[in-house]
Amino acid sequence: MRMLPVLTRLAWRYLWRNHRRTIIMVSAISIGVWAMIFMTALSRGMVDQMIEDGVSALPGHVQVHNKQFLDDPSVSNRILISDAELSRTFDSADFKAWASRVKVPAVISSEYESRGVTLLGIDPVAERAFGYLSYDEVEGRFLEGVDDNSIVIGRKLADKLETNVGKRVVLMSQDPENEIADRGFRVVGLFNSDVPGYEDGNVFVGKKAAQKMLRIGDTTTELVFLGDSYRNVEPTYDRVVASIDGTLDVKRWYEVATYLGSLLKVMDGFVMIWMIVIFLALSFGLVNTLVMAVFERVREIGLMLALGMKPSHILGQIIIESMLLLSVGLAIGNVLSWATIQPLRGGIDISIVAQGMEMMGAASVLYPRLYVSDMILANVIVLSLGFLASLSPAWRASRYEPVEAITKVG
Repeated sequence: MRMLPVLTRLAWRYLWRNHRRTIIMVSAISIGVWAMIFMTALSRGMVDQMIEDGVSALPGHVQVHNKQFLDDPSVSNRILISDAELSRTFDSADFKAWASRVKVPAVISSEYESRGVTLLGIDPVAERAFGYLSYDEVEGRFLEGVDDNSIVIGRKLADKLETNVGKRVVLMSQDPENEIADRGFRVVGLFNSDVPGYEDGNVFVGKKAAQKMLRIGDTTTELVFLGDSYRNVEPTYDRVVASIDGTLDVKRWYEVATYLGSLLKVMDGFVMIWMIVIFLALSFGLVNTLVMAVFERVREIGLMLALGMKPSHILGQIIIESMLLLSVGLAIGNVLSWATIQPLRGGIDISIVAQGMEMMGAASVLYPRLYVSDMILANVIVLSLGFLASLSPAWRASRYEPVEAITKVG
């Protein structure tokens, strides 16, 4: 440890003896680190947004259904617990947010067209916290309560139905006896969504209006709960399980939306693989730089060994040179990443490929996500693999015989 400051000073001076080569290598490392972090931020942004949009469209981090509902989403497979009993159970449980809703397949018809949709009978007050829609941005108005006998539909759906605010539409579905249940509603609002599929596939009515139309009394088909983060739903899940009996099916969001759950796992693995691949490309340049630095100093290394410098100190000096080179490149790369991502936090318009993004369930605006954890991971990977890459030239330098090294012809 007493030699560490001396070796560090020597390593720093040796790096800048050939400043052109050092600058080129630092530039390559900086660009590689920038590419690592920048592309990770773009990928994180796209995947996080897809997951957040998907979770908000579910909505919620934890869901409760009848055990047969997800396989057969009809009102016959509803939750046979009254709204009043549900309120007594969950209102005092201190959840961040929870809501009960009626969610069934339906057909909506205007005077011109008919479309298959998902009917959502909701309590707009309880659902506001889930954030899947901005009520204030709805053209017209959103639902005012559970008794609201109006309907709110997506702008894209309205265009397909050739209808608008103030017009009447008819909703049709099935009641528990498999009989046709239908009712007319007046359109009072049109909503927009970043995910086009959500905008033309869902319609909202008051929960009691849906219950009356479907003839299911005061029962519902789905309970939804909001936790602190979609990455940490276990505390909410455990509290929901403890609050109900085993006759109902409690699922985390990634068990309902298996595609999104798999996407999150793939993304976490992709970040690691992406960073390793980038560094492997950089490592060839790093090793080459260190090998050339060793070859240029063979006689000098031999003289230092002859004067009593230990081979371990030669080994340490070469490794320190590598770490200093990487550290400078990392510092510049991190600053470049932050400087290029910050101006893009307001979003990148990728509407030119909106149809392809819609097929993936993504929005047409991409918001990069720069996580401190990803930056730390990139730095750790670069330093760790850089250390391993520097071992070979460093070990070779420390194995020289002093006399042979001093007399070596360049």
